[in-house]
Amino acid sequence: QVQLVESGGGLVQPGGSLRLSCTASGSIFRINTMAWFRQAPGKQREWVARIQPDYNTNHADSVKGRFAIDRDNAKNVVYLHMRGLEREAPAVYSCNPSPPLSSWGQGTQVTVSS
Repeated sequence: QVQLVESGGGLVQPGGSLRLSCTASGSIFRINTMAWFRQAPGKQREWVARIQPDYNTNHADSVKGRFAIDRDNAKNVVYLHMRGLEREAPAVYSCNPSPPLSSWGQGTQVTVSS
């Protein structure tokens, strides 16, 4: 059974930083491109960044230069380093393989507010 567990979210002041973590089942992690997605209330889930097993990355234009995806293949963990948090609407950030599976973890809430 696929397990995805996200953590690291919280309330951060404008301009602040967070590091999100996602632990994935070993069976899906090592052979898959992994990605972060986010969903704001009332909006569709959107893709944020992806990282291939060989560490090649892509980031959405809206976060390019501020967010960085990374992975630790030995630990089955994918990270999202977020800095310069100013413009982001409150959202739940989730990870999944790319393309995503039908099941999702609980995600982790990120709120930028002073």
